[in-house]
Amino acid sequence: MRVIYTIVVVLLILFVITFSLENAVHIPLKYYDFFNTNIPVYMLIFLAFLVGVVFTGFMGVIERFQLTRTINKLNKTVRDLRRELRDKEERPVVAEPRPPEIR
Repeated sequence: MRVIYTIVVVLLILFVITFSLENAVHIPLKYYDFFNTNIPVYMLIFLAFLVGVVFTGFMGVIERFQLTRTINKLNKTVRDLRRELRDKEERPVVAEPRPPEIR
């Protein structure tokens, strides 16, 4: 398994390097007069990808917190229902032992 993981990582790195070399043309990036720069195409694509990964990770964390809160509410409901069931359960009547009969 470790060999497969290493091969996948090497192929991914090779892809990133060759992609970067093929898309090294600089493009102007401008936002009014506030931001004006030239960056390579591959850098723009990688930054957009990175922003997407971070945003998706953040949304996953939010969803995990919501699911944890829902699970805690449901566990509390189960505990309350079990307690209610236990309180309403009829207690078995234990008969008092009879003294032995004398013959």
